[in-house]
Amino acid sequence: MRLAAASPARTLARAALLWSAACAAALAQAPTLSPQALAGRQVFFDVRLSNPQGTSCASCHDARQGWAGNNRSKSGVANGSSPGAFTGRNSPGLAYVGFVPAFHIKKENGKAKAAGGLFWDGRANTLEEQARGPLFAKNEMNLADERELVFRLRSAPYAAELRAAFALADTATDAQWAQAGLSALGAFQRSPEVAPFSSKYDAMLRGEAKLSPAEARGLRLFADTKKGNCIACHAFTPKSKNPADHLFTDFTYDNLGLPRNRAIAATADPKQVDLGLCGPARDKPRGLANNVCGAFRVPSLRNAAQRPFYFHNGSCTDLAEVVRFYVERDTHPEKWYPKDAKGKVALFNDLPKQYLRNVNRDEVPYDRKRGQKPRLDDADIADVVAFIKTLDDGFKP
Repeated sequence: MRLAAASPARTLARAALLWSAACAAALAQAPTLSPQALAGRQVFFDVRLSNPQGTSCASCHDARQGWAGNNRSKSGVANGSSPGAFTGRNSPGLAYVGFVPAFHIKKENGKAKAAGGLFWDGRANTLEEQARGPLFAKNEMNLADERELVFRLRSAPYAAELRAAFALADTATDAQWAQAGLSALGAFQRSPEVAPFSSKYDAMLRGEAKLSPAEARGLRLFADTKKGNCIACHAFTPKSKNPADHLFTDFTYDNLGLPRNRAIAATADPKQVDLGLCGPARDKPRGLANNVCGAFRVPSLRNAAQRPFYFHNGSCTDLAEVVRFYVERDTHPEKWYPKDAKGKVALFNDLPKQYLRNVNRDEVPYDRKRGQKPRLDDADIADVVAFIKTLDDGFKP
């Protein structure tokens, strides 16, 4: 006897149990949020909003991993909801994402420079616009269309809360329900739960804590334009006591010449390249020269020590390794890149040859030559890492 297939409603009901398990414990620890953000929190943790079900926004943006995480993937890019599906990039951390400005082009030293925007390539200007990307991408949450999203929102355990938070009438259209769901996600990501300013560094700004000697040395090296010079891109305002002036990013774009991540299946095809601002997920923005190809947005360093993978291609898994790459990329390239058929180190091997000149090689610490002493030694690297760890939220004085 052939059994009848489970109805969509019954399937969603079973998935609701998964949603409850994933969400209930975290809800108990949530700070005071607006009704819109509370509804958005439930949308964010809802494992029913994928096809097949089981993947939520939180699967790739886990608060315990700096709001990053890659859905249990070990390769450096995220697992999608469908078996065998992978995203094209490492999941960016969402901590303090509400502070990212819309994509824009500004003039710096007479040159056009890109800044802002969401995703690694800045192709979305608002959190509501950004949310559409993973929800409907085939290699991510894989919902067929807006109608499928709305069906699941209308039948969700939190449907009444979502309806009340956004004043949805009984006659609300599918478009209104979809917009409410997207707006809820935006409200949650702008909430104090995602941007709590609760790190040791924030406590220091408030006069409630002091950095250890190693952390203080790390901060000096971080800001020293002749040493780490991290402040060149991971900017903050030293004289300000306002935590919002200490996001540790200037939201601009940089080409680091990263090594190719061989753990990503797509790298088996040498023609598979990611040029950031120049695609494949977007077209190069008007007003920018081709020297931006291969550049990605500078992330905030808040909660960076908690992330399981670093950079857009997930090529590093350890924070000390990241700092070491910055200072040794040019002095000891053989540590980071493979050799080509002629036995020569293949520098910047995740870029086509025509874009190698776009790699940042002018700023400290990239201004060193092969064989020279790096700008930071092992002890310095340990101190910088100790400082960056003070940016992790959840500090208890």
